[in-house]
Amino acid sequence: MTSIEQQQEIGIPAAGVKERFSIFNLPGGWFLAIAAVAIGSMYLEVLPSGLIGSLIIMIVLGELLGWIGDHTPIIKSFLGGGAIIAIFGSAYLTYAGLIPESTVTGISDFMQGGDFLNFYIAALITGSILGMNKKVLTQAGLKYAFPLLAGVVGAIVLAAVVGLLVGFSIQDSVLVMTLPIMGGGLGAGAVPMAQLYSELLGNEPSYYMSMLIPALALGNVFAIIFAAGLHQVSKKFPSLTGNGQLIKGFSYEEKKFTPDIAKMGIGLLAAVTFYMLGQLLGEIIPIHPYAIMILLVALAKVVNVLPAIVEEGASQWFQFVAKNFTLALLIGVGVVYTDLEAVLGALSFQYIAVVMGVVLGAILGAAFVGKLVGFYPIEAAITAGLCMANMGGTGDVAVLSAARRMELMPFAQISSRLGGALIILIAGLLVNLFL
Repeated sequence: MTSIEQQQEIGIPAAGVKERFSIFNLPGGWFLAIAAVAIGSMYLEVLPSGLIGSLIIMIVLGELLGWIGDHTPIIKSFLGGGAIIAIFGSAYLTYAGLIPESTVTGISDFMQGGDFLNFYIAALITGSILGMNKKVLTQAGLKYAFPLLAGVVGAIVLAAVVGLLVGFSIQDSVLVMTLPIMGGGLGAGAVPMAQLYSELLGNEPSYYMSMLIPALALGNVFAIIFAAGLHQVSKKFPSLTGNGQLIKGFSYEEKKFTPDIAKMGIGLLAAVTFYMLGQLLGEIIPIHPYAIMILLVALAKVVNVLPAIVEEGASQWFQFVAKNFTLALLIGVGVVYTDLEAVLGALSFQYIAVVMGVVLGAILGAAFVGKLVGFYPIEAAITAGLCMANMGGTGDVAVLSAARRMELMPFAQISSRLGGALIILIAGLLVNLFL
């Protein structure tokens, strides 16, 4: 990634590059005209039920709130940017009664009865794993797994200890705070985790989302702050760092895909097929279907059983869905799954202490075991620790920018993709253990 691209990724216009006002890749004026049609239809209560009405208002509100979050100082740098504003903004609009009840009902039906949520997650899981560079997965993956797992263990142990000291149960400290922070962000972490907890523990998904989302936001804040701190530590203790190099003698080369509409169709089919395989096997195997799906996709990638066109198609379909539907999905999360009153009630000194314990535990576990297996401790802590504790892809950019180590992005992506998928699997197993 060039320095100009890095600056643009974190919202800083590069020198000599004129930033134009655009939303959803459209000139701002055109998008606002479309938004006026959608919002006007919403308040006149003439939005059609089902896919068309729900999708247009979710995209419009998501992109508007996302743009605000991505252009608001502090929020864009430390609190997750547009993703957090999309969730909490739509949750507030719903809480305050500013979204008509008919629209709330339509979005709820689309997210749940219309299965938009599972449609999104299937694309995310399948495409992110199949789209990974196999060289990274096979050559560095096994060794990298040690500091990654150590970071998870460190986060669980320290969070449990801090939780007990401040009055939280181990179950809440681990399941409701540690695992979502260490998961794959919102779409691949908190949302499926809330569904999993709802199915296995019995409360509504909104109950768990009200605790998972603040944990994600606070975890992201601490991950960025500690990344900047580790950069300062590396200056004082140069023996602990490779200055952006995780391990000696390793080179990474990302395969580039040319966008192809036909391949995206194949990717769509692959995503829903793996999803259905997970559902089918979930009927006979006592593991959550999401976890089964993740294992199947990873196995298919490792043994190289799928044609290249399927892997490329799945990756492209994932990128299309993530690019165009993520903020729309987060509007659904805010409207349907986020109880704003419960979220505000969850924030306390004790809650913040446990979240800080999660991030510190991830740093210590990843750094210590990383050094044992031949990695530089600081780089291991940043990639296998902090890039597990942040909010996925946008968090990776923020963390690596704060640490001044953008070249570690490939390993950050392993943490965000496979690490996040691993957390869902661990969550399913730990819920059964607590039960």
